[in-house]
Amino acid sequence: MFVSWTLTRYLSRQFFMAVMAAFIICLAIVFLADMVELLRRTANKEGITFATVLTMALLRLPNLGIQLLPFAVLLGGMASLLRLSRSSELVVTRAAGISAWQFLAPALCVAFVIGVFSITVYNPVAATLTGRFEQLEARYIKGKASLLSVAETGLWLREATNSGKTVVHALRGSQANKIQLREVIVFQYAPDDSFAGRIDAEAAALEAGFWTLTNAWVTEPDEPSRFYETYRLPTDLQKEQVQESFAGPETISFWDLPHFIAVADKAGFSVLRHRIHLHSLISSPFLLCTMVIVAAIFSMRISRLGGFGQLVLGAIFSGFVFFFFTKLSLALGSSGIIPPFLAAWAPAIFTALVGLAALFHLEDG
Repeated sequence: MFVSWTLTRYLSRQFFMAVMAAFIICLAIVFLADMVELLRRTANKEGITFATVLTMALLRLPNLGIQLLPFAVLLGGMASLLRLSRSSELVVTRAAGISAWQFLAPALCVAFVIGVFSITVYNPVAATLTGRFEQLEARYIKGKASLLSVAETGLWLREATNSGKTVVHALRGSQANKIQLREVIVFQYAPDDSFAGRIDAEAAALEAGFWTLTNAWVTEPDEPSRFYETYRLPTDLQKEQVQESFAGPETISFWDLPHFIAVADKAGFSVLRHRIHLHSLISSPFLLCTMVIVAAIFSMRISRLGGFGQLVLGAIFSGFVFFFFTKLSLALGSSGIIPPFLAAWAPAIFTALVGLAALFHLEDG
């Protein structure tokens, strides 16, 4: 049966408004919780004002919103369908011969559009703000700035100490057991930023307290170059510091992520987390559609589930199971046990299969 455009617009508007209301409520709750956590983390830090903490919480909020979006669609979908059911609009619509799938089609379309908007428009904004948040976090909380950057020209590592500054450039690298670089150039600067020397080496390995440079040519101002088969360059860098400075996937826009993955992978750094994140973003519109199906299961047959109390408990339990399964899948993907594609898509596929099976059962019953 053909569903009129008027009914489609009405159902779409009801669903969209309910999802936006649920999203705003979830954001407000998470913002307050995150604000309290940031105040706790900065309680013993000097020079941090309340305005700075508030700014940091606001900068991180959009990224948290991306994680909350599936739950907002679930809660908003349940709220809109429950309202339509209690006002008998759902009963009248079903009595007119409209099936559950026709009734859910507008909500599914809206959810898909929200998902596409979230990865193409919302995500780039959230990534930019998250990058700014991490800069403030490194400055005010962790007390250290970003050390590593990856570009078309290779890897760049920066270190500043009381004795001066060191900039390490390499064309390739790896971070398996330890940080290892290939085709290395080290630029050394004095505390007053004047040039102090340059080292060209075939390879470099980060050890405890120093870089081990292989086949190194050491050049100092007004001095001839000297060759060393093995040269030790003191450093305060540690492997954990370098790995933490590697750009997190949440700070990279959806549009820039494929290029970053290609460049970082060519440079020799692990981009497994970034691949998983990219597939998670691509799968998000389909995941939001599955949340609509789950919401329909709990809302359209509320009488069979025992009333409003059972509805709320069922939704909470479903959200917990979904969250647990998502974290488990991502953990397995990050450890390399399952492919990135499967790790990112498994939650959406699993939820869709279970939801469709349950909805078919309720519809046939």
